[in-house]
Order: sequence, then structure tokens, then C-alpha cells
Amino acid sequence: MTDNVRVRFAPSPTGPLHMGGVRTALFNYLFAKKHNGTFVLRIEDTDQTRYVANAEKYIINSLEWCNIPFDEGPGKNEKFGPYRQSERKDLYKQYADELLASGWAYYAFDTAEELDAHRKNHEEKGKTFIYNWHNREKLQNSLALSSDEVKAKIEAGEKFVIRFKTPKDETLVMEDEIRGTISVNTSTLDDKVLFKSDGMPTYHLANIVDDHLMQISHVIRGEEWLPSLPLHVLLYRAFGWDAPKFAHLPLILKPVGKGKLSKRDGDKLGFPVFPLEYLNEATGDVSRGYKEDGYFSDAFINMLAFLGWNPGTERELFTLKELTEVFDLKRVSKSGAKFSPEKTKWFNQQYMQLKSDSELSGAFALILAKKGLKIENSYIEKVVSLVKERAVFVSDFWDLASFFFENPSEYEAKAVKKQWKETTPDLMKELISVIEGIETFESENIETIVKAWITEKEVGFGKVMQPLRLSLVGALKGPHLFDIIEMVGKEATIQRLNNAISNL
Repeated sequence: MTDNVRVRFAPSPTGPLHMGGVRTALFNYLFAKKHNGTFVLRIEDTDQTRYVANAEKYIINSLEWCNIPFDEGPGKNEKFGPYRQSERKDLYKQYADELLASGWAYYAFDTAEELDAHRKNHEEKGKTFIYNWHNREKLQNSLALSSDEVKAKIEAGEKFVIRFKTPKDETLVMEDEIRGTISVNTSTLDDKVLFKSDGMPTYHLANIVDDHLMQISHVIRGEEWLPSLPLHVLLYRAFGWDAPKFAHLPLILKPVGKGKLSKRDGDKLGFPVFPLEYLNEATGDVSRGYKEDGYFSDAFINMLAFLGWNPGTERELFTLKELTEVFDLKRVSKSGAKFSPEKTKWFNQQYMQLKSDSELSGAFALILAKKGLKIENSYIEKVVSLVKERAVFVSDFWDLASFFFENPSEYEAKAVKKQWKETTPDLMKELISVIEGIETFESENIETIVKAWITEKEVGFGKVMQPLRLSLVGALKGPHLFDIIEMVGKEATIQRLNNAISNL
């Protein structure tokens, strides 16, 4: 293991951060923290055509909400800054020139039209056009042209790109921390563009230079970068630099069918794929976020950790600190991980039970305030303690507990038909007298007195208890009946019984 672990999360600010990106950030964070290392955020904005103004802020806010903030990045501990590639662009040209000088790169003047014509020509013959060793010396580039011709073209202001000169017919053997040994024949690779005609580097050059200058020890990134690995390893060799260790994480797959999880799957099946809600300022479209949908950030993170990794035990609930202690790249799977919206809800429900009643009551108080209800905190806390085991989200509390705050205005028809008999009103009137006479109005005492009265009357318990619950709640649901009676109080209990008698 490298003495000084430095990892980076390097998203492009082209829109909201997909949960796959959050998982990449999480695995980098866990690895860094486990090895007392540094977690770096770098913004890869070399593709200015796809740049979205509010995306960088969204990325940073998402990491903060997930509780995996970066140690170094834009505006924070900038010892290897700047951390936006667009602000480093003067740097990359000198490295491109270095590769030209050492013979690892060359100028290419081919126009888009010329390359298109080559592609079409190859397609007609049933072949695929690849710009590499087998044709590069016949095309418009500094390998085929004389140095005078190259100089003249550059001086005339002709547009050019700088391409990498991939070695011919070499078996490149590479190591991946997750996938093991990977071998590729370099003759199958194309000569990728390193520097574009607009004066900006491509991702390939910029990311290698930045990783080297920022002393990145491990590159932990998504599987989609696996095809770029040979080029990146060759670039390190071309510069004479030590390469970091590489680890390519498996894809997050859609819940049904094949393929990678996309925003479309979320829209179709009704779940978010982004950590926070996102407003597309250009179109006015709003995308759902886990935070706004009512998920706890620690439940979201716990769920993400299990997409493509497991601790090797049956245990599924881990705090962030515990994840840091047990995380190991060797336990990351090679194959894609299927996302399950139901499992995500399960995680949230588990975390609901672990949260303190006071934390949950604070969140529920905001919902009550929106309904114009200002209630004592201690009362809300007690309500939460009675209903939380049946809730997945804090927003479920109102449906589960509205009767603690207001008299029911309607009654479940099916329950009324089944439980409200001809003799019920008289029983309920008698019950009112019993309740009026109770001095110590506490759950256990009320239960003892009411049950003694039912026994004495020799009527079945169901004949009293079900209509009583219906009167108090409006349905046959809710926690322990006598807890409800104690909570709403004597006056409201009698009022609700009278309402039921007159309405039913």
C-alpha cells in the first residue's frame, strides 16, 4: 500500500450528479479515510460545449449532504490547485509539446470531412476505420508530411489536433485492483486525440497530467473508463512517470431489464437517480432527489455502498465510520450491481428505527407547521415513538398519526359496515360515562377500568374496542388504543365518541 494515499473524484459539470457518480465518490472517500489519506475533488470541465453553470455547486452540495466532503478541491486546501481543468489549460500544452518532442505524439491536420470520407469508404468495404499504425503514415499528419510542410501548415493557421502515437503490436499487461490482470494488444487501439483544435486538452491528457501533478496514488473510477486504461498506462510510460494503481468499479444496473441505470428508468418506475433535486435552468425541468423524496442521507449512503461491494458477512447496516473500517477494494465485485428501489426503501425504514424520536419529531414538526399546527415538542415526540415503526419516510407520519392532532372528519366505510352495529351507539354512550369517571387519565389505568367494565357487561371485547378505535381514529389502524386515548385526552375522546354516535 502506498504510504500516502491520495484519491480523486473528478466529475464533469454537465448536469446533476447521478447516483453512480455519488457511489464512485463514496468508494474513493472510504478508501482514503481507511488509509488516512486525502480525498480530492477535481472538476473536469475541458468540454466547454457541455458545461452547465450550476452543476459544480450541485456536485459540492451533494457531497456535503451525503456527508462525504472533499479534503482538497475548489476553494479548499488548494495545495495542488487550481482544481478546475479549465483554469489549468495553459499547463497542458507544454506536456503535449513534450510528447511531440519525444516522438510519442504527432500533429494531425485531417479535416472532419476527410475523416468522414475515410469512414464511409471503409464501411462500404465492410471494414471499420481506425486511425492508427496501419494507416497513419498515409494521412494528413506530421508522420506522413515533411517537417517543412508541417511548419507551413501551422504558420498558415491550419487547424490541427495532437494525437498519441500508439505502439504497434505490443502486448500491454496491466493490473486492476478489482479485475486483476488485463492484457491488450496495442495494434487494436486507435491513436487518440490528446489536444483539440480549440486549444483545449482532451480528457485523456488532462487527467493523466493532473493525476501526476496532484500525486494521486489510486484511480478509483467507473467501469466505463476501462477501455481508456491502455492509453492512460501508455501515457504514463511516455512521460516516464510512475502510474497510480487503478480500480474500475462495476456498473449500477437498472432494476428491470438489461443495461445501465438511467434517469429514464427512475422517471418510468418512480424513483430518483440524483441525490438532490435538480432544476434544469435551460428547460425548467425539475428532477427528483433522494433528499427531497424524504430519504435519510445515511440510509442512501449505506444503500449505495452495497451496490457492487459487500463486507463478506450477512450484516447490512453500517454507519459511515463502520463502512470506512471494513471497506476493501478486494471485496468490490467485477459484475454489475442491480439497483432495487424497494431495497432502498428498506434501508430508509431501518434507519428510521435507529433515529432518535427527538430528531424525527423535529422533522415532523415542520410538516405540522405547514398544516398550521403548532404543537408541543414533547407531544410530537411521543406520537413519533408510537408510529415510527410503521413508517418509511417522515412524510408517512401524518397518514399514520393525523388523529393525534385532529378529530377524524370521515370514517372508513368498510370498517363502519363491519363494526358499527345497531347496539353500538348505546354501548358507546355507556362507555362515555365510564370514561368521564376516570380520575387518573393514563393509558394503563384507562385500559384496566374499560376492560373491567366490558367484562362486567359480558359483551365481547371486539364489540367495544373496534367501534371505539373507529370513533377515535376514523379507521381500524393506529398504535395501542389506550395510548391514543391518553394522548388525545378525556375531552377529545368523549367528543370523538359523540361525533361517531351522531354521524354513524
